[in-house]
Amino acid sequence: MNANGIRMLRLDEVMAMTGLSRSSVYAMIKRAEFPKQVQIGPRAVRWDSRAVDGWLAEKLGKPCEAA
Repeated sequence: MNANGIRMLRLDEVMAMTGLSRSSVYAMIKRAEFPKQVQIGPRAVRWDSRAVDGWLAEKLGKPCEAA
């Protein structure tokens, strides 16, 4: 976690948090149903933990607390 409270998640962490498979994550991104990944290097992407937490809160019907 950096000074701003942002944690960048790897795909395996996103899958563990959500219970989604790799193909489901990317299919949902394509349909704009899941937070888009951020390119951090030529062959590396990460997800903003706040976006994933917000998505989970929405799916669970709970308000997301601001970071």
